[in-house]
Amino acid sequence: MATHATMPARRRTRPSTPAHHGHGPLSWAMPLVLGVILGFWAFFIKRDGGATTDGQIWLGVISGVAFAALCYALVRVRWSLPRELRAAAYGVLTGGAVGFLYSLHGNSVLASGLLGLVLAIGMTCTMFYAYYTREN
Repeated sequence: MATHATMPARRRTRPSTPAHHGHGPLSWAMPLVLGVILGFWAFFIKRDGGATTDGQIWLGVISGVAFAALCYALVRVRWSLPRELRAAAYGVLTGGAVGFLYSLHGNSVLASGLLGLVLAIGMTCTMFYAYYTREN
């Protein structure tokens, strides 16, 4: 005579609620530090060893605040984006920042755009590889 046994249910190893990515202190501290670095970098490039002017200070402050705000916005929405779009967003942010800093040296728009595009493509490929190999 055959017996009937109920199979035990599998227990979940993960919590049932999704993790809140991008809500810790690092989510605002890292964009703030990157914004300060980019702002000082832009200021020192434009200063070029001469006297400090109000325009140079405002350039550094505005560019640093804008970059920090873009970084913070990307950190907040990155987990809602598919991995391809998330990698492209990091590429655009990196390429735009480097192209902007390169243009402050007095280089042409074409050279700045080309350098930014090359670095954006490289960062996009790097981030896509990192996300593709580490996510389910």
